[in-house]
Amino acid sequence: MNREEYQKLEDNILAAYALKSSETRGRVHKEKEDLYRTCFQRDRDRIIHSTAFRRLEYKTQVFVIHEGDYYRTRLTHSLEVAQIARSIARALSLNSDLVEAIALGHDVGHTPFGHSVEELLKNELMKDCGGFDHNLQGLRVVDYLESRYPDFRGLNLTWEVREGLVKHITLYDEGYKRLESKDGRRYGNIDLSEFYTNLQPTLEAQVVNIADEIAYDNHDLDDGLTSGLIDETELQAIPLWLEAKKKVKEKYSNLSFEFEKHQVIRTLIDMDVKDVISSSLDNLSRVSSHKDARSSSVRLIDFSPGMQDERKPLRHFLLENLYRHYRVERMSNKAKMIIEGLFNAYMKNTKQLPPQVQDSIKTEGDKRAVCDYVASMTDHFAQNEYKKLFDPLERV
Repeated sequence: MNREEYQKLEDNILAAYALKSSETRGRVHKEKEDLYRTCFQRDRDRIIHSTAFRRLEYKTQVFVIHEGDYYRTRLTHSLEVAQIARSIARALSLNSDLVEAIALGHDVGHTPFGHSVEELLKNELMKDCGGFDHNLQGLRVVDYLESRYPDFRGLNLTWEVREGLVKHITLYDEGYKRLESKDGRRYGNIDLSEFYTNLQPTLEAQVVNIADEIAYDNHDLDDGLTSGLIDETELQAIPLWLEAKKKVKEKYSNLSFEFEKHQVIRTLIDMDVKDVISSSLDNLSRVSSHKDARSSSVRLIDFSPGMQDERKPLRHFLLENLYRHYRVERMSNKAKMIIEGLFNAYMKNTKQLPPQVQDSIKTEGDKRAVCDYVASMTDHFAQNEYKKLFDPLERV
């Protein structure tokens, strides 16, 4: 099946409110269409082959890489988000190719060591120089920092994928709020004015937002239990956990802790996904086109009010017992020390930086160029670079 045949298939199988690949607003730089792949399939492939995507394998989700090979990284998290998002998109007859491209790219702007370093860059190191936001940094990565094609900078993704990256929003995300502020139309040398609108993102982008929440809540819970930072007895006060565990016990008896844990997490995800599908189908029953959906005053892909209330105790539990656990706090402080040390050392003497970063300083200024460099680092690279700069016995 070639691209044109596939686009005709989209017209037949996707809902009226889905965004078909033939309806894209296109790319900044004109390119000849691919013979077999739609524009969104092509975007997905470009993201997968990018340097920034590969680096996610060694960037922290909650647990730093050296704590064990089992725990999620930004890469495995992105794959899990894509899987959940595709399942929701197909049930809603949305464009799963667009969903997958946004899902796989939604974390490419993340720093090493998780959100603690993002907070350091945003609130301290880049406070007086445009700030830092990992979603807007993701756009900067795909529009400017990736260098793979001789005809243009970046990956030259479609407008809809780029908008999905900028308007990705969860509890941690401030980029969308920045777009609504009076001074939020630029980020580094990236002009955000094309996204400066009161319209909702595509339904496909909204699916990724909700899939991200489902993935990190449930998989962080899984990692927390496996690491021992969370004890299952502490979850007895969480109604949603008890409900999922009851469903598992009705089906299986005498499971080991490991099997039961996996089945309860699986059940929690299943409950979340089915609720989102049911609630969203009800919301979409009054929507006749993707333009109609974008004009809505609220996001249409969401949990039911009942599930939103049920999820709150679990999210509060994770915040207090996992994300603020003393071991996680210790690693967060260590991470800030490493990145702040590197940032200040580079700023004090930019000749320590690789040639390509020194070249970037000429056009970007020293702070933004250094910020791009440290934000692109993996956990391993940042730790090793810190040793090279501050351990007098370490080879440079």
